[in-house]
Amino acid sequence: MHINRMKIAQWLLMAAFFFVTGQIQAQEVQDTSAVQETEEPEQAVNEFSISAKLTTRGEIRYGGFNADDNDNQAMAHFLMGQYKFSLSYKRSDWLELKLTPQMAGVWGQKSGLLSLSEAWALLKTKHTLFAKIGRQTLEYDDERILGYDDWSMTAPTHDALKLGFEGYGHKIHIILAYNQDPENIAVGGTYYSGGIQPYKTMQTFWYHYDTPKSFFGFSLLAMNIGMQNDNPQKPKTFYQQIYGTYMELRPKYTILSGAFYYQMGKEEHGIPVRAFMGSAKLKVRPHDMVSVCAGYDYLSGDKYFAVPPIGMLGVTRRDTVRGFSSLFGSHHDFYGAMDFFYVDSYVSGFTPGLQNLYAGISVYPVAGLSINAAYHFFAIATDLDNLKKPLGHEVETSLSYTFAKFVTVAAGYTFMKGTETMLALQRVSNQRRLHWGWVMLSINPTIFSTTWQDKKKRVKS
Repeated sequence: MHINRMKIAQWLLMAAFFFVTGQIQAQEVQDTSAVQETEEPEQAVNEFSISAKLTTRGEIRYGGFNADDNDNQAMAHFLMGQYKFSLSYKRSDWLELKLTPQMAGVWGQKSGLLSLSEAWALLKTKHTLFAKIGRQTLEYDDERILGYDDWSMTAPTHDALKLGFEGYGHKIHIILAYNQDPENIAVGGTYYSGGIQPYKTMQTFWYHYDTPKSFFGFSLLAMNIGMQNDNPQKPKTFYQQIYGTYMELRPKYTILSGAFYYQMGKEEHGIPVRAFMGSAKLKVRPHDMVSVCAGYDYLSGDKYFAVPPIGMLGVTRRDTVRGFSSLFGSHHDFYGAMDFFYVDSYVSGFTPGLQNLYAGISVYPVAGLSINAAYHFFAIATDLDNLKKPLGHEVETSLSYTFAKFVTVAAGYTFMKGTETMLALQRVSNQRRLHWGWVMLSINPTIFSTTWQDKKKRVKS
């Protein structure tokens, strides 16, 4: 018997939403009846606010970015901005709404990217249940798999329904999504070519346990992601899964965290996926003014990775994908500030995996000021013919200062010295000395906010 998974996903999504809204409506009727038996209904408290966020960043890049086969140094100076305008509404403790249009782009381009960053409604019950529907961000644990990478100026959002329970130290979230091309609504069909997210369907389960007095917390994550092939005439959805856990130990002045995720199923071309990643991080804050950290990331890579000579294309058939995909995580926060890994693709589209050994220090000399420095040693995770594993060394420095309630200025400089392996895999400059500097201004004021109560209504006896 053939089972249509996409139709089942649609039915589950609609049934879950109607169930939660029905529970909220039933609760309101019950509460109203109880109030009518007494004297007057409780007045609802309404809150409304308007806020803005304007971020402008200037960058200087020298070497390593889209260098051509003649090894011409890639150099660029540019300014880019992100401009957001948010409307938020809250009614008592059971309803929240948010609408956030945004525009992002490089200064001077003909048209920036105008989009709707957020547009969601949140419904809550008194029994710690909730439903959140619409365009929203998904941020979980350390944001390695599901995160809000705002550094890119176009942070990822999802059109989804999120159902959950939160209380007594436990959190359970269920996320359901189904994406479609608009033209297929009129002519029929289920083909999806990609929009704000590349997946056709997504179902996620997340469980988290933690209490304010506990020094231990952990999460469990399970995702099922349906990706379609690139054939509109005969669309087919392939499903891949990711399972894993994130844990934290928090003794005094110390946070020890770790994560492990396993990826399986099939990617969008039907090739089996067998990949994994693991991470460990130690963060110590011996003084209010100093914080130090060290850690290690390992992401599995494809075997038999083929690297064509410069100036030539390479085609290699693989029967299993063993390169781990970090999916919708905040890549900029983990694998180096230059974003060479898991943002840009390697030559021929393969990935040999990544090893990331790092250490860093942050100093807070005065209120609002943060000075940071970090070192990364990068290496691939699989063996390559005629190439060694090390990719290079990266040194990062940055500082930020909040000199007003809603105004922050930040700056940074990063230097990377790559190896022959880095040159072969990423086509960086032959000198392998890569520089990047930036300055950023962020202004995020609350422009207007107000609170009011509903007018009293007399209740007939």
